[in-house]
Amino acid sequence: MSDRPDDVYPEKVRYEIDAADHAAYRPAADFINRYGYDVLSVQHEYGIFGGDDGAYLMSLVREAKMPIVTTLHTVLRDPTPGQRAVMDELLQYSERVIVMSKKAVGFLEEVHGTPADKVDLIPHGIPEITPSTGREFRKTLGIDGPMLLTFGLLSPDKGVQYVIEAMPEIVRAHPGASYVIVGATHPHVRTSAGESYRESLADLAKKLGVSDNVRFVDRFVTIEELVQYLGAMDIYITPYLNLKQITSGTLAYAVGAGKAVISTPYWYAQELLAEGRGMLVPFRNASAIAEAAITIQSDTAARAEMGRLAAEYGKHMHWPQVGRRYLDSFTRAKAESAERLRELVQKPVLGRERLPDLRLDHLFDLSDDTGIFQHATFNVPNRSEGYCVDDNTRALLFTAMQETGRHLPADVSLLQSRYLAFLMDAYNPANGKFRNFMSYDRTWLEEAGSEDSQGRSLWGLGSMVHRCRNRGRRDVARSLFLQAAPGLYPTTSLRTWAYTILAADEYLSGYPQEESVLELMETMAAQLWEQFSIHETADWPWFERKLTYANARLPQSLLMAGRTLGNKNLVAAGMRSLAWLMDVQTGPKGVFAPIGSDGFYASGGERAFFDQQPVEAWCSVSACLTAGQISGQSRWQEEASRAFRWFLGENMLCQPVVDRSSGGCHDGLHAERVNRNQGAESTLSYLCALAELREASAIPAVAPVRAELHEIKPIRGAA
Repeated sequence: MSDRPDDVYPEKVRYEIDAADHAAYRPAADFINRYGYDVLSVQHEYGIFGGDDGAYLMSLVREAKMPIVTTLHTVLRDPTPGQRAVMDELLQYSERVIVMSKKAVGFLEEVHGTPADKVDLIPHGIPEITPSTGREFRKTLGIDGPMLLTFGLLSPDKGVQYVIEAMPEIVRAHPGASYVIVGATHPHVRTSAGESYRESLADLAKKLGVSDNVRFVDRFVTIEELVQYLGAMDIYITPYLNLKQITSGTLAYAVGAGKAVISTPYWYAQELLAEGRGMLVPFRNASAIAEAAITIQSDTAARAEMGRLAAEYGKHMHWPQVGRRYLDSFTRAKAESAERLRELVQKPVLGRERLPDLRLDHLFDLSDDTGIFQHATFNVPNRSEGYCVDDNTRALLFTAMQETGRHLPADVSLLQSRYLAFLMDAYNPANGKFRNFMSYDRTWLEEAGSEDSQGRSLWGLGSMVHRCRNRGRRDVARSLFLQAAPGLYPTTSLRTWAYTILAADEYLSGYPQEESVLELMETMAAQLWEQFSIHETADWPWFERKLTYANARLPQSLLMAGRTLGNKNLVAAGMRSLAWLMDVQTGPKGVFAPIGSDGFYASGGERAFFDQQPVEAWCSVSACLTAGQISGQSRWQEEASRAFRWFLGENMLCQPVVDRSSGGCHDGLHAERVNRNQGAESTLSYLCALAELREASAIPAVAPVRAELHEIKPIRGAA
């Protein structure tokens, strides 16, 4: 489909791929995406796409940026685990599904749980075939007696040998009868066995003395020529051997031709030839085929009635009617996709009843008895890249969040102990700093991590001081916090200052009179305020002349410091900068679109829309919830929900970033696809954002924390 005027399509609309080359599928998706088509129509059949059970197709489907309508040429009642997995994923990505038989609709619902209202039953299309005795073409073929026909790619499962075995009896009853087999040998058969099957059929005909009555048309024929064969035949035969065949284009063509049809009772034939439109015979039974053919050919009136019923039924299968129904399905898919996006935009997810379940399967997969691995290849932990304190402190923060209002489950408590132990080991008393990177063999790769690593580590410890119910762990976290805190004073990174404020806010929630921590917060807040005052302009109310990473943590930290220290100027600056940031972080159709790490956004320059990182969505959720708690304004709840819905698929690619079944989160959005790796930072960003929303949804009402901030002593330089 295209919205181009007069249906003018791009000059190049053909893109060929090597089905066995996994690397070729993603560029094909890029090619399709480039032209902005309304709908992608996928024609699925087992065996035509590469990979185990056709899994390579998923690389294309996952990257497509438009609604997908999939036509299933085969639906299995008993798929293998691999077939089921591929089909389940394909169905999940498909906006609508098209099948050609009622039985297929039932199988989709029973086997795959596909709702019936997602499935369109559209028959196999056929050309309009003018009723004809085919006399002229029969003369060309040199056939005087009854003509039996089978066409399609030749392979042993077609059962043609049983019709040949029936020919001696048919010829005795109707001398001059001919059986015409139209079609080349199936390419897969030719590759593995050459023409041995066709040769065996010719040998069988010779052995039975009917070589003159059996002829092979060993080639592909055009539609026009095929219509001539269909018009010339008296009886069409599909002697297929597979009961589970759920569609057959050749049988559909034969019914549309308005001629008598004999078939074995595979599923599609049972449905298509019901109510007198054909005759069914047992599988692998030459005698039954002979008897049916002789009976039909001998009763002219019965043969004509069978053909009439078939032709009448075939009218709704003609290409123009089928094409209109496909267009209806495509139009519905486009509309439903757009409506779902509108619903995501209009419906907040803050209410607990709309939030996804909190699943920790992938968190457990990423964690071992040392800590949490940094990276994953797809959803498998990558041991070779080891661990880092950044991710372990995020994981510690998440487990601390789980203690709000309840006791930790035993398995999460065990993880918490390991993450805290990792931070203990990361602390280097020789320099008062946390090391960051550790190899898989538990070797530290540095003496001190980045400034941000110091701030993040302190934040994780502060959350334990505030939230942890286990006294031993809480005391360890408090002691380590107080040892490490002085090392934050010399730092120069704005985000380190922000993390330190978040850490101090958590600590002070547990020990509000700790003067050294209050002083630390004051110092960091004063430094941030100074940078904001220096760089803020009317059109760029920000802390520096560039938006980079974890941006929302800067205004959030000012809000928290202003609340705790009672400084209204800090709160006002935090609100102003966060409102501007959320406006900047808005993409097409109002979706949340964080600053991309592929270039960031310098004042006066072009902003990068990709690569979008999950940590940005979490930072924004967290900051907006803080703004809502301090201001009491409902708009911030809505902004938090908008940022969170980025994970669920309300983003510039309209694709989910999270696997809800495992809690694993992909590593971001590239311009053309989702990054399928599920590392620790991404997964913890999703889990922490969800945890914060769940906690916020449990709060009965949102109200200002302090109504009279001006009565609290201001910090220096920020009054």
